[in-house]
Amino acid sequence: MLIGGPSYWFHALGGLPGPRPSLPGSAEVDVAIVGAGYTGLWTAYYLKRADPSLRVAILEREVAGYGASGRNGGWVTGEIAFAADRRTRLAVYDTIDEVGRVCAAENIACDFLKGGSLSVATNPVEKERLRSYLQHRRDEGDGEEDSRWLEGHDLTERIRLDGALAAVRTPHCARVQPAALARGLADAVERLGVTIWERTTVREILPGVVRADQGDVRAPWIVRATEGYTASLQGLRRRILPMNSSMIVTDPLPPEAMAAIGWDAAETIRDMANAYVYIQRTADDRIAIGGRGVPYRFRSGTDRHGEIAPATVDGLTRRLHALFPQAREVPIAHGWSGVLGVPRDWRFAVGVDCDQGIAWSGGYVGVGVAAANLGGRIVADLVRGEQSDITTLPFVGHTWRRDWEPEPLRFLGVNGLFAAYRAADRREAQTGRPSRLAAVANRITGRQ
Repeated sequence: MLIGGPSYWFHALGGLPGPRPSLPGSAEVDVAIVGAGYTGLWTAYYLKRADPSLRVAILEREVAGYGASGRNGGWVTGEIAFAADRRTRLAVYDTIDEVGRVCAAENIACDFLKGGSLSVATNPVEKERLRSYLQHRRDEGDGEEDSRWLEGHDLTERIRLDGALAAVRTPHCARVQPAALARGLADAVERLGVTIWERTTVREILPGVVRADQGDVRAPWIVRATEGYTASLQGLRRRILPMNSSMIVTDPLPPEAMAAIGWDAAETIRDMANAYVYIQRTADDRIAIGGRGVPYRFRSGTDRHGEIAPATVDGLTRRLHALFPQAREVPIAHGWSGVLGVPRDWRFAVGVDCDQGIAWSGGYVGVGVAAANLGGRIVADLVRGEQSDITTLPFVGHTWRRDWEPEPLRFLGVNGLFAAYRAADRREAQTGRPSRLAAVANRITGRQ
């Protein structure tokens, strides 16, 4: 089994690409974007599409997509880390199709497939939690066509998961190969005339200037697109917490195993545990499954090359085999980890400070593949001074009013939160009754 590297998704493309040139020295542009992940790449794409005359440059510490954008579960999902009214939810649903449209227009071969998503309950407590989840979606305006309850034959004709009691299916999700999407976007923005400086470490963002090891980049507008890596910037160590998430992927399953599972639509899947897992069927019939593993490193540390703890591999493998007994004889091919960005209130936000000329999008809390596209489009409009339907969505201008606590409270709190979730899952499985541990953990940490 391969480990890190930084992910299977890059390994499937032949490994990390050779880096683009670094920042050669001091420079001046119209818009400087810090971070060549999805947020930075989408922002650059829409800026140049709207105004080809803009001089846009992206500064990236590693290579494009190296962080969360090249390591995630590949869900272009209609979920959002914000309380969503119907207009917001429809905007996120439309974003899934927008990602697919751009992939087709730019010939980005990233296995985009809009097969929908299944949220699955595997015990009676999870089933009640699933009913609450469905009601929540109904309260936000979903109809039967958006969120459908499945059990019995309706469920097994779509997928045969061991122990599954019920599921909620939504059509509003697509599967992608995450690193291929990031690499394709980077190539697309370069064709539009965007400069990407890789192996360029930014230390600080100030009004009108980005300070990097190789020199200063001056620009009337600066976009902070650093998400889970924001803590590396001076003055922002506690603004967004880098939460760790881990994944494993199998070798391709034989045709008879896939036939026994069903899963013809290749929906993405998550369970309804408190410490949930997320799953996709890849284009070549592998199963990729992820979960939190070791949730947080002391002092907002991040891995350098996708390292994953052996205990995390074992835990994900056990869950994989519990849900898919047909995969028990199939080797695990690769394991890796990455970080996602979590603000103190666990809510997505897009913002702009016109006085300082700084804009940002982030706080995706693990559902950022589609949200980064939406955020990038909004930032592109705001930087250009344009008003549109999406610039008035309720998360635009949302303020993270609190930073995360100082260490060691941050370390103890985050890791304690997920220890409580895992303990709650064990207790619910043993007793068949909801555990109060998860609810208490949510209240303590501010995750409502």
